[in-house]
Amino acid sequence: MINTDQIKPDMPVVCSQDGQFATVDHMEGPSTIKLKKDKTGRHHYIPVCWVTSTEDGRVKVDRPGDEAMAEWSTISPNYIDE
Repeated sequence: MINTDQIKPDMPVVCSQDGQFATVDHMEGPSTIKLKKDKTGRHHYIPVCWVTSTEDGRVKVDRPGDEAMAEWSTISPNYIDE
């Protein structure tokens, strides 16, 4: 199990092929990582369950970068529409 206390702002997020595809903005609740804005100015969110390690100052996920980017969300799972 991943210790989410080790996930810190500005850590690179790398795919299963070790390529960086994002940077951590901050933890968004206990199970979601908010990523820094991309080139289009949008934040993205990934679930902690994708994370396989936080070694070497990097957050490594269990899928290739293109797959991760196809599956990430632009809406926080903590968002409640009132």
